[in-house]
Amino acid sequence: MGPAARARLAVLALLASAVVPLVAAGLRSVLWALLGLAGLALAAAGLWWVLAHTGVLRALGALLAVAAPVAVLVLFAVVGMLLPALLSLALWALASTTARTALGPGAAAPAARQRGRAATAAPRAPWVLMNPRSGGGKVGRFHLVERAEAAGCRVVLLDGSQDVTALARQAVADGADLLAVAGGDGTQALVAEVAARHDVPFMVIPAGTRNHFALDLGLDREDPAGALDALAHGTEIRVDLGFAADRVFVNNASFGVYGFVVTDPAYRDAKAGTTLRALPALLTGEDAPRLRMRAGDVGVDGLQALLVSNNPYGRAVDAASPGRRERLDTGLLGVVCVRVTNAAQAAGLVRGPHAEGLVRLTAEQVVVTSATDTDLPVGIDGEHAVLPSPVVCRVEPGALRVRVPRRRRLRPSRATVTDWREVARLALGRGRKTDDDGDGDVRGRS
Repeated sequence: MGPAARARLAVLALLASAVVPLVAAGLRSVLWALLGLAGLALAAAGLWWVLAHTGVLRALGALLAVAAPVAVLVLFAVVGMLLPALLSLALWALASTTARTALGPGAAAPAARQRGRAATAAPRAPWVLMNPRSGGGKVGRFHLVERAEAAGCRVVLLDGSQDVTALARQAVADGADLLAVAGGDGTQALVAEVAARHDVPFMVIPAGTRNHFALDLGLDREDPAGALDALAHGTEIRVDLGFAADRVFVNNASFGVYGFVVTDPAYRDAKAGTTLRALPALLTGEDAPRLRMRAGDVGVDGLQALLVSNNPYGRAVDAASPGRRERLDTGLLGVVCVRVTNAAQAAGLVRGPHAEGLVRLTAEQVVVTSATDTDLPVGIDGEHAVLPSPVVCRVEPGALRVRVPRRRRLRPSRATVTDWREVARLALGRGRKTDDDGDGDVRGRS
């Protein structure tokens, strides 16, 4: 099935998802839809009580978070709306999935739009820093040391006591013409800063637990050794780097609640339990963090959480599990602000991007200050840091040269918002707008 046929199927499925409840219940389907949203809002309010309180209120919140959607489903079943509602959701899911495939990987794969150039000859003296503890021991499981050495790399293993930045600087001084890291995003950021400062190509080997940077570069996190193909058969791309004060981040810097949570030594080994234990005081306690953000003419006060990312994410979730970035070369920071102080505001989050307690924007520079403290705990690519307030976050466009394999697994991003106008163009046989030459200009094609 070609792109045009998939686009037509997507449009038909989208229309059918709206028609099914109308046929089943007429205009009353609008009321049933509002009832479903009310159930989600009550569940969100219950979840707020779980996160912001302890004891009886936390137990009641957990009960409400489960009971509200269950009650809606039971009511739908009693009045005969359950099957139409499920069918409508299934059709909407089909429409969304088919629309993304119709637009193709060029519209949905994060790294597909990065401008690349044919790489020069393989590096003569590549240097690789490997953390054998990252990702539950991926370095050992995938025999990365042996494979890197066989490819001509000088390998240095971290033992937990070395200064990562000093090691990378010494490698450049010794003549390394490529710096690489097999480890987590925090270590990647430290070495990437040195590579950018010395204009040396950087290579990512996804041997950490999450490796969001590698994911958005189009690398396969389940095959860390595959990244070594970039040495002999590589392409070089330019990507941006984010800065929080003088600290580089390849993914994000998180202020407020998450920044405080990661300060707890127990967080690394027990993330869920540590977070639940710390959140009530951080959300509603007397010493709860309150932040102010200013980006250009926009200023927001009283924030509990603030995520500043190196290029914007496609969706907003917690810093430990962010969405995908379509590009890493826009020259802009992504900013997500959260301000929720009660159950009503938590319920309003079901409105998504239009929720009162959620602000999203892009900016070249963001200034973060604290209403109560002179120092700000920050989670920088998942690593704890403390920076003096105010913290100026900025982006350096194209600061980092990244060498990636010529053949990458560019998977469609679930975080990408479907462009239904483009889907409609395809469905009507008008072709889609493209950026075939990689210059950022979008042109129509018929």
